[in-house]
Amino acid sequence: MLLKDIISCEEHKLKNIEITGITCDSREVKSGYAFVCIVGTLSDGHTFAQSALEKGAAVIVAQRDLGIDCQIVVEDTHATYASMCAKWFSNPADSLKLIGVTGTNGKTSITYMIKKILEHAGHKVGLIGTVQNMIGEKAVVSKNTTPNAYELNSLFSLMLAEGCTYAIMEVSSHALDQCRVYGLEFEVAVFTNLTQDHLDYHITMENYLAAKKKLFYMCKTAVVNSDDPYAQKIMEGLSCDKVTYSLSDHSTYSAKGIVYRPASVDYELLSDDVIRHIKVHTGGKFTVYNSMAAAVTALKLGIDVDCVAEALDSLKGVKGRAEVVPCDRGFTVIIDYAHTPDGLKNILNTFRECPKNRLIVLFGCGGDRDRTKRPIMGSIAVRNSDFAIITSDNPRTEDPTAIINDILEGISGYKSYKVIENRIDAIKYAISIAQKNDIIVLAGKGHETYQILNTGTIHLDEREVVAEALEELKN
Repeated sequence: MLLKDIISCEEHKLKNIEITGITCDSREVKSGYAFVCIVGTLSDGHTFAQSALEKGAAVIVAQRDLGIDCQIVVEDTHATYASMCAKWFSNPADSLKLIGVTGTNGKTSITYMIKKILEHAGHKVGLIGTVQNMIGEKAVVSKNTTPNAYELNSLFSLMLAEGCTYAIMEVSSHALDQCRVYGLEFEVAVFTNLTQDHLDYHITMENYLAAKKKLFYMCKTAVVNSDDPYAQKIMEGLSCDKVTYSLSDHSTYSAKGIVYRPASVDYELLSDDVIRHIKVHTGGKFTVYNSMAAAVTALKLGIDVDCVAEALDSLKGVKGRAEVVPCDRGFTVIIDYAHTPDGLKNILNTFRECPKNRLIVLFGCGGDRDRTKRPIMGSIAVRNSDFAIITSDNPRTEDPTAIINDILEGISGYKSYKVIENRIDAIKYAISIAQKNDIIVLAGKGHETYQILNTGTIHLDEREVVAEALEELKN
């Protein structure tokens, strides 16, 4: 492909040069590539320009003059890279109906629910998100919640080739801030909620909000949880169609007559022109919100309300989201991805209301991430459970003991907890002390089957650990 076909450079002497590939990672550069210098949080791609040239790069795209003959200087390499990648794959997103879901919690569950509804309506659907990427029923390993622009457009291209008409995405604040979805137009964008997370990157909640809001300048219809305190700020100044959902009357769609059970919820979905009973086979108030977001999105896409209800009733749950682990010992084990203060509080409140003996929570906090939420999560854990086990999550480059000490700052004065740093040992301890009718919530890892340590990544599937612990109880 000619350089002029992927970037505006009509006056540049290299405009007719043949480009063999595009990358923003100097390690991937091959002969004839265009290397785009991205300024990241940990490194600056401009410092690798010379290395890219030595590997055969034909052109360097930069934000500042590097004194290189084959350079093209642009205002924003993040946005330029996204645009170049889209053109490289012949703008595949233009032929797909895109749905984006953003917010602190609920993104994964909502995208899976929407996928189920659209498939029930007869559409072939692609999905991009935290657990995995999917093309129809074919799974593709996911590295980031929202992939970089090259991988993203590659996925769109594959979806088209496989006959998909819709692509549903979890859209992270990082992706929005870094222009990974720059230039895309979404049929519907969903806002779930905004609570403390990623402040190691965004620094303030105002910056976090501003990043999330970018999605709603890129959509035709905004579907917004109006019960969230940030809903009005999300909707301010938007020119797109705005539709709201909530558990109260001040929204376009509301939920009435809600019945909560340990493993399901029932409610009536109401609007000026819709009345339909909804049942979802996952417990908790958050399930009502998630299913409402999915239902309203589908309705705005023209899906019949009966089809919506049937699809939600047939959905058996999402891996790592309030997932019940098989157990025949008279107690219940739940695996959930809750890794934020609000997420942890929501999952614990869900099972606090269930008939039980004790509610036991096991959790940790991730390393190299927002430290300020650690004592908050410690306080939430001990206040909303009968017993808390504090352990390691993904410590990454941090000392796990130091992370745990940050958590302990939030639970001064409480005695109903135990610290076990090794997560496998902690899970086995939780199983060993479980009594009849106890509920154990393993929070933080969810769908993940690994643990990131300062020595590298190890295999850790909590389902396997639980099964092993249960087997040990028999001996």
